Amino acid sequence: MRWSAARRQALTNPLPMTLRVYRKLSSAMLPLAPALIKRRLKQGKEDPARVGERRGMSADTRPHGPLVWIHGASVGEVLAAAALIERLRALNLRILLTSGTVTSANIVAKRFPADIIHQYVPYDSPRYVGRFLDHWRPSLALFIESDLWPNLILSSAARRLPMVLINGRMSQRSFPRWSRMSGTISALLGKFEVCLAQSNLDGERFAALGSRNVVTTGNLKLDVPAPPADPAKLERLMAVTRGRPIIVAASTHPGEEEILIEAHRTLAGFFPKLLTVIVPRHVDRGEAIARTIAASGLHAGLRSREELPTATTDIYVADTMGELGLFYRLAPIVFMGGSLVPHGGQNPIEAIKLGASVVHGPHVFNFTDVYEALDRAGGARQVDTLEALVKQLGQLLADPAARDVSLAASTRVVEQLGGALERTLTALEPYLLQLRIEMGAANA
Repeated sequence: MRWSAARRQALTNPLPMTLRVYRKLSSAMLPLAPALIKRRLKQGKEDPARVGERRGMSADTRPHGPLVWIHGASVGEVLAAAALIERLRALNLRILLTSGTVTSANIVAKRFPADIIHQYVPYDSPRYVGRFLDHWRPSLALFIESDLWPNLILSSAARRLPMVLINGRMSQRSFPRWSRMSGTISALLGKFEVCLAQSNLDGERFAALGSRNVVTTGNLKLDVPAPPADPAKLERLMAVTRGRPIIVAASTHPGEEEILIEAHRTLAGFFPKLLTVIVPRHVDRGEAIARTIAASGLHAGLRSREELPTATTDIYVADTMGELGLFYRLAPIVFMGGSLVPHGGQNPIEAIKLGASVVHGPHVFNFTDVYEALDRAGGARQVDTLEALVKQLGQLLADPAARDVSLAASTRVVEQLGGALERTLTALEPYLLQLRIEMGAANA
């Protein structure tokens, strides 16, 4: 791969003081790593069998030939790359996928092919990062969205590893923070060959922060396939809920469940058999949510206890991993969580692809373009208050034809906004061509 003049200059420019200090501090704090790991183990945030990976060590062997390294922070980023990974596998490229959470590792184990190598991303210490890179020797690095760890980026650049930022997103909250550290972020973004941005606004922000080569390719999350569901589990759930109107509240966050409980109480006065399913974003909150439901005088069922909804269950808490596809198929109406509180919203595309009408709160800045397009077309409904939530859910429950109109509109929007996967692959073609040449040479 030939380096551009701007790229060569970015590799040789002196680091700003902030990054030099960061590198020294991250090295000096290395003795604290065992205490950090111990605390995170107690919190359930680390896999005890794989903590070595956090130190850059691995029991897995690097495969022969070119290796594409894809890094995403957590579940959302990992799933966004699923279709891209499948296309890269079709080119006979081996994939190393890194992420930083136990939940994302579980998702990879359940939903990705067995030949995908998953590793926890090392803690951002020069020593740990160096071990990781020395062991895996990736041929191309694809960083998803904006999980930018300085030592990971700087050490990769020092090894002349081509890096591309894919599905790049710079939120309205992050942009002002990074703008105040323009020298730091510019030095990091300058190490990337190209930034593939989700939207024109994201692209403008990345360019303003120092990205030298920005291309708007769209949001890969719009091209994700619908999540799977176990047919036997779905059939059983449908059997025990048959005849009941159902609403799913997906990926909820603290502060939203109380509102949903009150909405259920009001709606149940008009729809006596109503079942509300709450799927918390963090499954370890299931017990606490069930206690809140019980304290309100309603009956709760908890999926982690292997309970199924009964005729007396008012709200069912689906506190298990990887079953959203199951509940999206069960319900014709989905409230997308993380939007009644200022979290930024969750991705509505999977729910739409599985036939659900979508309702959401005002805080959807993580998916601004998507929700604006959906709301404008009538494919989703925004609510700002408990009263508005009750009204919109009630209308959709009472009027199947309105649900059909909403779903048709949202499906059109998703089709119009799609195509990010093909545009991303087109932008990556020069790098993929180089890897194919290397594969041919290795096999000759």
